[in-house]
Amino acid sequence: MTYKTFCTIAVAAAFALAAGCGGAKKEETAAEKPEGGGGAIFKVDPATAATITGKVTFAGTAPARKAIDMSAEPDCKALHGTSGPAYIEEVVANPNGTLANVFVYIKAGLEGKNFEPAAGPAMLDQKGCVYRPHVVGVRAGQIIQISNDDPTTHNIHPMPRVNREWNQSQPPKGANLDKAFPRPEVMIPVKCNVHPWMRSYVGVVDNPYFAVTGEQGTFELKGLPPGEYTVEAWHEKFGVQEQKVTVAPSATQTVDFAFKGE
Repeated sequence: MTYKTFCTIAVAAAFALAAGCGGAKKEETAAEKPEGGGGAIFKVDPATAATITGKVTFAGTAPARKAIDMSAEPDCKALHGTSGPAYIEEVVANPNGTLANVFVYIKAGLEGKNFEPAAGPAMLDQKGCVYRPHVVGVRAGQIIQISNDDPTTHNIHPMPRVNREWNQSQPPKGANLDKAFPRPEVMIPVKCNVHPWMRSYVGVVDNPYFAVTGEQGTFELKGLPPGEYTVEAWHEKFGVQEQKVTVAPSATQTVDFAFKGE
């Protein structure tokens, strides 16, 4: 057997082995598993669209918010020299007796419906060595645009259970990172391996009906098709609550949640 013949046989065998094994495993991306999973787009009739509104109240004594000790990172501490320290956001009780940073979404009742993709990216910023916002909601497959406004390197490290875990550094004021989670998952904690106090949470859902409570503790899920739903409210310290609700055509239904502190 000549050397040329041997090489030809070896190359052919390598291609055959690759074909038989299906080739190298590709990393799953949002493009390969598009938001909504494909299929016909479900259109909500504006004439019958319904709304769910509510608030998340807090009972009990709110724990005192602790200032974040950034003394080990002078670059981070210097960013808060005139504005005062940043505070841990595990529990943010509002003056009106409500709770901020609660992720509220339609957990069940929309199965089999494929909605229009999100119009643009969601934003997650690193500013003052703190993630902003603390809690963010996105659609499955929607781009999350991650920015670093700080003069220091950060390391973004989501820790999902269902989606693929990743860990990537971002230099000071570096280019934005565009990431996506193709599968629904509530919630995904995000940390920074460089600054241990940095923590955020991402709620990934397969429908456009979600909200995060703010300074008033309220939420609104509008443009819903009439039907029966399970609404879930998630909080990082107090866990989850859910309620079943039926909304009639063109109606507005109120669903309130109440979390109790220690």
